[in-house]
Order: sequence, then structure tokens, then C-alpha cells
Amino acid sequence: MRISIHMKTSTQLFSLLPIAILSIVILAQTATAQTMPPPAPIPNLPPPKPPGSVPMGNPKDFPEVKMDFPIADGPYQPTWESIAQNYPDKEVAWLREAKFGIWVHFGPQATGQSGDWYARRMYLQGQFAYNNHLRDFGHPSKVGYKDLLKDWNPTKLDPAALVKTYQDAGARFLLVQGVHHDNFDNWNSTYQPWNSVNMGPHRDILGEWSAATHKAGMHFGVSFHHEYSWWWWQRSHDSDVTGDKAGVPYDGNLTLEDGKGKWWEGYDPRLLYGVDLREYKGWDIAPNSWDPGKGGGILVNHLEYAHWYVTRWALRIMDVINKYDPDFFYTDGDAKQPFDGYSSSTGYKCDATQRVIADYYNRTLKNRGKVDTFSIIKFHGPANGVVTTFENNWPKDIKTDQPWIGEWPYGDWYYRPGFHYDAAILIDHMLEVVSRDGSACVNIAMLPDGSLDEGSQAMLKDVGDWMRINGDGIYGSHAWTKFGEKTIGASGFKATDFRFTLGKDGAIYAFSFGVPTGGTRLKIASMGANSTCLKSPIKSVTLLGSKDQIDWKQSPDGLEITCPAETPLKISVVFKITCEPALTPEVNASPASTGPPILASRALRR
Repeated sequence: MRISIHMKTSTQLFSLLPIAILSIVILAQTATAQTMPPPAPIPNLPPPKPPGSVPMGNPKDFPEVKMDFPIADGPYQPTWESIAQNYPDKEVAWLREAKFGIWVHFGPQATGQSGDWYARRMYLQGQFAYNNHLRDFGHPSKVGYKDLLKDWNPTKLDPAALVKTYQDAGARFLLVQGVHHDNFDNWNSTYQPWNSVNMGPHRDILGEWSAATHKAGMHFGVSFHHEYSWWWWQRSHDSDVTGDKAGVPYDGNLTLEDGKGKWWEGYDPRLLYGVDLREYKGWDIAPNSWDPGKGGGILVNHLEYAHWYVTRWALRIMDVINKYDPDFFYTDGDAKQPFDGYSSSTGYKCDATQRVIADYYNRTLKNRGKVDTFSIIKFHGPANGVVTTFENNWPKDIKTDQPWIGEWPYGDWYYRPGFHYDAAILIDHMLEVVSRDGSACVNIAMLPDGSLDEGSQAMLKDVGDWMRINGDGIYGSHAWTKFGEKTIGASGFKATDFRFTLGKDGAIYAFSFGVPTGGTRLKIASMGANSTCLKSPIKSVTLLGSKDQIDWKQSPDGLEITCPAETPLKISVVFKITCEPALTPEVNASPASTGPPILASRALRR
């Protein structure tokens, strides 16, 4: 029986580890493929030190801890090498075919109608979310986030109806939030009593989404954002610094005993807000950023707690995998993996991510007979068996060295008033992604009651109308030789961009940004007779959604197209270009670097 904490002080740590963690090790040694251990209590904590008095350990000097929680038996071992060697293909075929998905980024934080990070910012005196919370609910020392959980009840949340709306909009997969940084689980969680079944709506929200998505024949994924809840929640342990409530502790300081006789009796606030770790430099001021440690660090005085915390993080993901068999899962952050000790993954350094992925693929193999699932590790470098993402942007050029998803919120990750909805902006971002060989996934923020407002519904309808006409250039597509070019047209255009894809039918699809007026003459330089991008002459040019004969000519310096006199199309026109057989070149991959955000798209071109 051992704890594999490979560092100079491992012998000393071993003697201090609580019985709760040692019991996990015993279970790990005797577990069968589908065994899940029971929840373990929070280990004993050392007396707190003054805020900001303890420097974090340097992760460079802290070898990666080998975690001990049980995982399913199978060929996948908890190392990146084993995952890469056993994963069957570079990419999952269904993701290539689907290309477009909706992210259901929804939970009790929507109650605040203050945008993203509401649960954190309501404890930051003077911020927008704090002021809104004070106005709508009261002071966070009296009415904290936990109290919103009791009353949160999205009565209009209808996953089956929403799945149909998203499917009609052209989406072919959903990514549903399982738990955000607020640490509240949207399912019947074995390891987090603060969940949507025990309180609030008293519904297995994730289970409802899973059932509705699979019934509709779509693919279903779950996102997890709780790896850095421990630093994200530190302000809840503080207090106002000015005013009549200065020094009055926020409700993050409450204990289990404080709940006696109250609605939350029996629920330990520490399992929601975490424990007070403000003694560490960077965590004491709880900066409004992704990096509390300014580069990373290890909680040197709380290694037992960190081990417990990471184990619980992993078991919650595995709980979802075991109950709902998702087609993929997603972890958040801006480090190479959760709990690598750097940036947003500050606090601990271990192989928990690899263990979770190995467990997932072993379970998939047992349940499905093959591995047709994938793991999204945000911002992870090229590695077989791992999909990465670009948030709010896209690579500078075509990226084919690994599967990737361009993720972004339309407006904000959580609802707030004042969104301006425009299907053209959404489609512009999608084109920037798919033309570079990615798949697109957009969040449409829902109202606190679980419904979509009228503006977002109208926008999704427009997106669906466009996809039904032009989807052949999106679904199953690859990047072409170039992702796009800037083309100067006549009346109706101002330095308009084109984006290209290579359809699964072998045709090249050229997407405009905007609809040209009738008779506009366009020239696509990449498709001229002298261009090196094409290896054979163009055979035909058609306009999707139009029955008109297209007037076109392939001159030495470009493909010249005259738009029909009447073009009853919206948002964007798409030309289907076919060449002589078997002469379409292969994609030229380029290194990835970040390009402009969505606001540099349609909004600034016009």
C-alpha cells in the first residue's frame, strides 16, 4: 500500500496522509473495471496563516504526482504515450462530418444576468456582478451564492425542445456544461452534494440533455470547469473593504455547523466554496484573471488537501462518464492540462488528466466495442487521442496537425441584457474556423429560466436557413489549399473576404462575406489558370441556392464570376467549384497561431 508522491519529502508526507486518502489507495488496488470508490471526507487542514504570507512552491521542482484513484481495466494506461499509441485514429470520423455544434453553457450563474463568472464577481466589491447581486438579492454576507442555488429553478428548460431548435439550426453535436467554476454539479452527482438533484430544480439536468440529444441522433459531450474552483472561489472567503459591511465575512467562511436549522443543513459549504487558501501569495488578492500565481505554483502546506481535491475532481468526471456514456468530454483552463502546476492549473502537479482519459477510453472500448470518443484538453498541443480548442479566435493559417474546435460565446458565456443578434456574425466565425480545418462550437446564452430569448431564436432560425442551402460546403469538409483570400469586387463589395473549404464531394466551396448585388463581377485569384493552388482546369461553377446559370471564366490571373441579376440569398453566397477529375491538390498544413477575434469579422468589415 503506497501513495506515489514522487518528491524529496514523500516519506514525511506519507506519515501525514489521512485514513480517507489511504482508503482510496486500497480501493484502487482491488477495484474492478467499473468500480467507483465512495466519497472521501475533506482531510484535516493545517491552521491558516496570514493572507499572502506563504510563497507557492515552484512546479519545476515538484515532480509529477502519480495519482491512485481506480480506473477501468483496458489497454489504455495513464500516460500520454499509452493514450497516443492505443488511440485508433488521429480524429473521430463523426466530428469531421458534424463540423458544427452548440455549447449549452448553462447553470445557476444565469440567475444573476451579469454575464460570465457571476458567482465569483458577486464577491468582488464594486464590480458589475456585485452591484447587481446587491440590488437583486442582498449583501453576499447575508445572501450568498449558495442561497441562489436553493431558488434556482429553470422552469422553461426543455432539453428536447431545445435540441430540436439547435438541430434545425444545423448543429450536429451538443456540448453541455456539467459543472462550471462555481463547483455546482448539474447532474445526480455521487461526489458533490451541491447538485441540481438535491436542490434548486431537483432535476438531473445532464441526464435530460443526454437523453434528448441521443434520441435526436446527435452527438453529446460534457464540459467540466471545476479544476480551478479552489482559487476561483477565494474571494468568497473575504469581505468588503469599504462601507458599512467592511470586514463582515462573506458566506464562503461558513461551516457545516453554521447550517443547523437552515435550509442548507447537512451541506458543507467547503464542498461548494472550497477552503480558505489565501495564505498563498497570489491567492490572497484573488486577481480577476486566469493566473492567480503569476505563472503557477504548488500549495506546499496543503498537499494532502490538494491530493484529495484532485481525486474528487477526477471522480466527478468519471461519474458522468459512467452514468451517461458521453461521446466526448471537455476540460477548461489555459495550461497544457489540468493540474500541471502552471497558470490556471496552479496548485498541484499530477497525472490525474491522463488517468481520467485512460479510464474513459477503456470504458468506451468495453461499452461500445471501439473507441469512437475523444477528450478535449483545452489548448493541448498535438497528441493522438486529444482534441484541442481555440477560444474566441482561430489559427492564423490552416491547422491539420491535430483535430481542433473553435469555441466561442455569442455575446457572453452567461446571459446578460443587451445582446445584439446577427446570424451573419455567427456564420462569419464558423467560416473562419472550418476554412482552417476546425469544427465550430458556439454558445447561445440562455435566460435564467432555461429558455432562449426571441433574438437568439430568430438568429438560430436564420443560421438554419443558411445551413440548409450551404451545408454541403460545411459538413464533412476539409481545408482546401488556402483558407481564403481578399477579393475586390465591383458595386456592393468593399474588400470582401472569401473563405474556402474542400467538400467531401471533392468540390471546392468559396464562401463570400456578404451578398453581392446583381451583376457584381468577382475575381478569385487563387483559382486562376496560372495559380499553383489548382492542378487542373475548372470544370463548372454553380451558386448554391440559385438555379441561374453562372457566367464565369478562368483567366490566367483568377476565376472571374458574374453574379446573377437577382440573388435572393441572405448572409453569404457560396460558389461550388469543380475541377477536372483527380486533380484537386491536397491540403498544405501550416503551423497554428492565433488570429483575430470574432469582432474583427463581419462587424468591422462593413
